[in-house]
Amino acid sequence: MDFTFTEEQQAAVEAARAVFSDVAPDGAPSPALTPGAVADDIDRQLWHELARTDLLGLTLSPDHGGAGLDPIALCLVLRESAKVLARVPLLESCAVAMAIERYGDRTLAAELLPRAGRGGLILTVGAHGRSGHDPAELAVSARPYGAGDGAGDGAGEGETDGSAGGSGWVLDGVQSAVPWAQAADWIAVPAHTTGGRPVLALVPRTRDGVTLADQVSTNGERLAEVRLDAVRVEARELIDAAGCWDWLRSLLTTGTCALALGLGERVLAMTAEYTGKREQFGFPVATFQAVAVQAADRYIDLRAMEATLWQAAWRISTDTGGPLPAAGDVAVAKIWASDGVRRVVQTAQHLHGGFGADTDYPLHRYHAWAKQIELSLGPAAAHEEALGDLLAAHPLG
Repeated sequence: MDFTFTEEQQAAVEAARAVFSDVAPDGAPSPALTPGAVADDIDRQLWHELARTDLLGLTLSPDHGGAGLDPIALCLVLRESAKVLARVPLLESCAVAMAIERYGDRTLAAELLPRAGRGGLILTVGAHGRSGHDPAELAVSARPYGAGDGAGDGAGEGETDGSAGGSGWVLDGVQSAVPWAQAADWIAVPAHTTGGRPVLALVPRTRDGVTLADQVSTNGERLAEVRLDAVRVEARELIDAAGCWDWLRSLLTTGTCALALGLGERVLAMTAEYTGKREQFGFPVATFQAVAVQAADRYIDLRAMEATLWQAAWRISTDTGGPLPAAGDVAVAKIWASDGVRRVVQTAQHLHGGFGADTDYPLHRYHAWAKQIELSLGPAAAHEEALGDLLAAHPLG
């Protein structure tokens, strides 16, 4: 098997490294010293630079001004972004754009995607539901309405194409912990129809009936509770294609694994640099067996995180079949990412000693981001349960 990345994917990595080389991980106030969010907005300068270098349109087709690359390329760029704790909705905006292009209305895609690729329009997604523990689509209901029936009366599944009377849909519910929602122009909202089928609604942030309440993440970034109260969306603004939400959630989860890998690699590099210089009894502590063994264990964690990440990204990129659905590979990748990034930052804090807790040193920031990534879209235990369900439904051998 050939695990080499293509020339185009490698070029994307080089472009990303050039952009992120000017980003300081401690450019925002410390989350440990800030009672609320560390900043009111995303890193706009970085966002414009990503747009200028065509990294925001990396996975869009040339028809929409993009490079036409796959989720593997996006994960490679996300891996680099996490090394500097980039405060931009790169994963959310690119993932939603890919879902729109793959499943959405052609005219809406033509309106939104070129602007998204140029950085003039920001997309995000509510993927955590009401509490983060239940399926996100269950937190919002979508019912069709007709031109003459007001907001509708909970029409049956026979009208789920949104064309009853020729109008669209009504959304009610809540999505919690929506990343970068205050900065976004459109929010992708998973919902369920009267018959329980998952759909994906694309809602402008300023649409009547949409309200945002501030929330703060573990790493000090602004989140929002997005409440939808009889919010109307046009038929073309709701994607009811089979598999759309499952595919988008798998992409978001895989992208989160890429963030975990990049962050973990940077933290281990910081640890190697520190322990190589810190001396005790006249020798660098990196030469002590207990230190070296712990660092080696974390290196093994990172290699397992990397292998499972690229397996999941490859399955999503190619729609290749296997003994389990692609969701199985995504679950395995997230199990390793959640547990692995936690072990990496914990070992780093231990080997740094008290210096690791110094708020003038960036390690504590990486620890906060790692905890956010670990729990985002389900901790390891949740994906172990999902993997068990898949194995029960698809017996191997």
